Amino acid sequence: MLRILMTSSFIVGAAAAFAAGLPNLPAGPAPKPGATFGVTEVTGQPVADRPGFVSWKALAQVQSVQQGDTFTPKFDANLQKLDKKSVKIQGFMLPLGMGEAQDHFILTATPPTCAFCLPGGPEQVIEVKTTKPVKFSYEAVALSGKLELLKNDPMGLYYRITAAQTVD
Repeated sequence: MLRILMTSSFIVGAAAAFAAGLPNLPAGPAPKPGATFGVTEVTGQPVADRPGFVSWKALAQVQSVQQGDTFTPKFDANLQKLDKKSVKIQGFMLPLGMGEAQDHFILTATPPTCAFCLPGGPEQVIEVKTTKPVKFSYEAVALSGKLELLKNDPMGLYYRITAAQTVD
């Protein structure tokens, strides 16, 4: 019993020390009562379409085709024209690492409601790699970069933007 108490005290102390060392980020949305881990309700509205930007509606023009025990994307012809092209897009940041500024994150169509869950399927998220870190924000961010359509990504992603930069 003493060993369990000592272990519990260590875990609580370690968690407190870890939390004290975290960067001072703004508070995020609180979980809803009765929420299930890994399942999030889409509560926010998607980013409004903007002239000159690829819309999330366009990115949704993809079918998931089962091949064996996995699913692969089958992209719409208009979407295929954007592969390896410079595009502009806006969305919400879902950080992949610690810190106030991120150079590798997930961009989502709707505001994330859980730090551990993607708010939508693979057609509603984009892996982003930037040329310089972007300050984290709960507001939508606008980016430009090279869009890649991922036909067989091991993580199940359909889109990646590289050499991304923030734009107005």
